[in-house]
Amino acid sequence: MNIYENVVIFNASLPDEEINGSVSKIKDIIINAGGEILVAEMWGRRKLSYDIKKQNKGFYALLIFKTPPATVKKLEEFYKVFDPVIKYMVIKLDPKQVKHLEKTQAAEAEQAAATPKEA
Repeated sequence: MNIYENVVIFNASLPDEEINGSVSKIKDIIINAGGEILVAEMWGRRKLSYDIKKQNKGFYALLIFKTPPATVKKLEEFYKVFDPVIKYMVIKLDPKQVKHLEKTQAAEAEQAAATPKEA
């Protein structure tokens, strides 16, 4: 299985519940195909550098996941017909990027473990 990075831009005029539902649909496609979500970040609403489909703002979401290569084709076909998505990009991470990702996750886990929990 390969590790991929996926940035999706949703229509910013959609309510947060609908955007969260859309992200969960994407996660379901990945998981049902035998994949695993490593990182899921919501970057929020941002101004686009140029208009896309007559939109000047978008809601950005980042997903990093491990999945078989055939799943990427399913995802791209889904994005093409799924109206809330106005732009997407899926990139296969090379071994150097994977090592960096693993180091960052290990450092974050170590930092979280070192931080005392408040009662």
